[in-house]
Amino acid sequence: MTVISVNELNKYYGVNHILKGLSFEIYEGEKVGLLGKNGSGKSTLLKILTHIEPYESGNIFVPADMTLEILEQIPVYPEENSAMDVISSAFHKIKSIKNEMTELEASMHSGSESQLLKKYGKLQLEYETLGGYTTDYYVDKVCNGLGITRDLRNTPFGLLSGGEKTRVNLARILLMNPDVLLLDEPTNHLDINAVEWLEEFLTQYKGTVLIISHDRFFLDRTITRIIEIVDGKAAFFEGNYSYYIKEKAERHLSQTLQYVQQQKKLKQLEEAAERMHIWAKSADSPSMHKRAFAIEKRIERIDKIDRPKTDRKIRTEFKENTFAGSNIIQFNSTVKAFGTKTLMNDLNLIIYKNERIAVIGNNGTGKTTFLKLITGELQPDNGMVKIGSSVKYIYIQQEVVFDEAESAVLDIVRNKLVIGEEKARNILASFHFKGDDVFKKVNSLSGGEKSRLKLCMLMQSDCNLLLLDEPTNHLDIPSREWIEEAVSEFNGTLVFVSHDRYFINRFATRVLEFENGHVIDYKGGYKQYSAWKLQKRTEVASDLRKTTKSSSLFSDGRVKSHKPVDIEKTRSIFEERIMKLEDRSRIIEMQMQEAYSDFIQLQELISEKEDLAEEMEKLYKQWYDTI
Repeated sequence: MTVISVNELNKYYGVNHILKGLSFEIYEGEKVGLLGKNGSGKSTLLKILTHIEPYESGNIFVPADMTLEILEQIPVYPEENSAMDVISSAFHKIKSIKNEMTELEASMHSGSESQLLKKYGKLQLEYETLGGYTTDYYVDKVCNGLGITRDLRNTPFGLLSGGEKTRVNLARILLMNPDVLLLDEPTNHLDINAVEWLEEFLTQYKGTVLIISHDRFFLDRTITRIIEIVDGKAAFFEGNYSYYIKEKAERHLSQTLQYVQQQKKLKQLEEAAERMHIWAKSADSPSMHKRAFAIEKRIERIDKIDRPKTDRKIRTEFKENTFAGSNIIQFNSTVKAFGTKTLMNDLNLIIYKNERIAVIGNNGTGKTTFLKLITGELQPDNGMVKIGSSVKYIYIQQEVVFDEAESAVLDIVRNKLVIGEEKARNILASFHFKGDDVFKKVNSLSGGEKSRLKLCMLMQSDCNLLLLDEPTNHLDIPSREWIEEAVSEFNGTLVFVSHDRYFINRFATRVLEFENGHVIDYKGGYKQYSAWKLQKRTEVASDLRKTTKSSSLFSDGRVKSHKPVDIEKTRSIFEERIMKLEDRSRIIEMQMQEAYSDFIQLQELISEKEDLAEEMEKLYKQWYDTI
């Protein structure tokens, strides 16, 4: 079944023709990635599909009963609303039914009011069908997955940061469970654990999903088809991101070969026509002129193959210094805390020459603090951080800022590096700043352009240690690839904080994961580390199941505890208990349908069902904690 059909869609911004006869279809249950360069019209397309943006011409079809929700802009809410109020707005229909049921309860006094009882029974059934008794469970599931803590839920929405608002809004949209999810950069502001949870959520999601994302790992794990907007039109790839990269390269090669062959053929025809005109003149032969004109007409009728475009890679190198010794940085019994929160507790580790270390962990666990302890911007509370005497580092912070934001790119490079215009232009050209680009004001640059400019300037200094804090954050895929090209040219020691698993997997030879004041130090790449973590979780779950099998139950289903493990929190026992409650709930539903005219019995059944729902909710939460 087609859920979105777009045919010959045209969209202009002034004289700029963004979408040029764009056409595609998306089918029910598909997980589709929407790719394209910045400014190609991806976000505009999502806004058009949800009637946020108008369009000039074309046709869009979405079935009337299909619900679409877009993660694009933060809704405005009253100042007194908490984050939880925003999240709970996903259940406005359920709340409306519950309020109506409450009003009916107040209106019913005896069993004679059969019409009210019948209406109440229908409302109660709809409330159950929509999941009214399990909303708290699903709120906890989504909020825990996205890292929305209890404290954050109780915070006024207006006081949240932009990233926190985005996460809360994402939770709201996921809980609405629409037929079609339109997600514009859903992984922004999420740490690795939250991104992995979202991947699992979308994989199991029964609806249709259209995703704009620059997270290549995320695209690989969630989508099965790609629509790429190229020059206002759609190109299609039947696979995930890895397939797209391979297929696009093959198509580019094929188009290049076809272009070369066609150019060779066109040249032969042009030369043949030119020779015939010469012969026709010398022989005064009108018929030969006609043959030459026929060849020229043939050339005009040929459908010309466009020359494939190839983005030039960054061609530059770091100016590097060598280290005197092999130990670059030492953390000795290092302790660092902010208030009551300890980020590092007795940290002991050594960073060696030429290592490439990924620093990972949830938001707020101390990753940026770790880098700032290395640079000396922060000092440890106890212990020490020792830096090698020959270390010369470059540190690029998460938010790239320039003091001279109103200055032109060329002027900043000339002034900072104290060089002439020609040399500055040559350096900038190697970082894709060419022509009029060098006259752009720094404050008008995109995030990717600012990162490139910062790298461009810093790479002119001698260094042997590169410190990066979220180097690919909020960058599009081409910008990420440019940053990666530059970093790949660096032969010194690399320490970087990142949530970009593609970047981590490409560069990391060692992983430091920060968690609850401690650091897991893994000597190996990211894929090996992920496999090791999965194995550890599997082993823990296996041990828990073995312990559970040796336990026994009381007659009422409670678990007899055996120290030292609390068996009441094991997954299998919870599942068994939940199944019993669900069976009882179904029996109550049938009894409620039979007793719709008996107000007293109906109220007793409703009360029992609500008690069951509350008990199931608690069990669901405990069961979820064992996953």
